[in-house]
Amino acid sequence: MRKPLPLILASVFLAAGAIVGVLAYGLGAPQATLLGPAVVKTGDGPKVALTFDDGPSVPFTGQVLDELKREHVHATFFLCGENAVAHPELVRRILAEGHEIGNHTWSHPWLYLMRREDIAAEIDRTQDALEKITGRRPTLFRPPFGVRWFSLWPLLRERGLTMVMWTTRGYDGRYDAAGIANAVLSELGPGGIILLHDGFETHPAAEIDRAPTVAALPAIIAGARRAGYEFGPVPRPAAPTAALAALR
Repeated sequence: MRKPLPLILASVFLAAGAIVGVLAYGLGAPQATLLGPAVVKTGDGPKVALTFDDGPSVPFTGQVLDELKREHVHATFFLCGENAVAHPELVRRILAEGHEIGNHTWSHPWLYLMRREDIAAEIDRTQDALEKITGRRPTLFRPPFGVRWFSLWPLLRERGLTMVMWTTRGYDGRYDAAGIANAVLSELGPGGIILLHDGFETHPAAEIDRAPTVAALPAIIAGARRAGYEFGPVPRPAAPTAALAALR
């Protein structure tokens, strides 16, 4: 007995909706592994990691570095190649003060629907620029907006890059300093990786305001320490599989 057409259509729509939901989760959720593994925690111990995306920018990257130096905290900076070339002195300062540097693509594009060769160019151009400035190629990568695409993981594997996501974010750009600190501390747990920003994609300086992020840092650091956490950069593995095998 044939199903009525409305039931068939309903089944098709439900199936399509489920597929879309799975893809949306796999492409955008920080903890998803549908399109390849990623580091989302530093482990299960008391160490947590501060990470900053989209820099370097003036004056905010310098202000973030000043605060981290004052608090004796080391962090990880995922830099856009275009911004790094514009501010090489800040890139060198990040490295000189003991922080880790990761690749955040050249121009901070959405990776959805991008061709493999275009994604590769975004990654490689940034790798080359950061190596020219610092003398070494990054081993960590974070996709802009946390968005992945089907060709990304094979490209990272070929280049020896480990993808790093996050467990908690400050939603800087949406909240004031108190709101950023509350957002981070309310979700922070063992091995947490904190997402903040010291730039704004590759926008010009006049369009960037990360003052609330800078102002939130003392409260984030103090609150995490009161909870028994200590800070360190995201570990830099010798190869992607070395870091990811421990998470399985």
